[in-house]
Amino acid sequence: MFMPAKLSPREMIGTKLLMENDRVRIWELALQPGERTTLHEHEHDYVVVQVHGDRVAVEPHPDTKSIYKRYQEEPVIPGRSIYVEKGGLEVAYNSGNAPYLELIVELKD
Repeated sequence: MFMPAKLSPREMIGTKLLMENDRVRIWELALQPGERTTLHEHEHDYVVVQVHGDRVAVEPHPDTKSIYKRYQEEPVIPGRSIYVEKGGLEVAYNSGNAPYLELIVELKD
C-alpha cells in the first residue's frame, strides 16, 4: 500500500501525489478553468507530461530561482513532455476553457 510522505503546502507541486520512492515522486495536477495552485517550490528537477486541456500558465513569484521570471502562458499539446530544472517558486494557472491535466515526474536524485 502506498503511503504518501508528509509534505508542506509549498512542497505540493501537484494536486495529488500518486507515487513516491527514494528516487521519484509522481504527481497529478488537475485544474478546472480559472483555477490556480497554491504557491509551491520546485526543489528538484522534474518532467511535465501534458494530458489534456487547452491553455496553461505559470505565474512566477518574485523570489523564484528559476530562469523563468515572467508570466508564461502556452497552448496545451497532449503528450508534450517538458523537462524543467529545479528552483521555480510559482503558481500554476489554468488559463483555458477546458479542464487541465498533467503528470509531473519529480526527480529526487
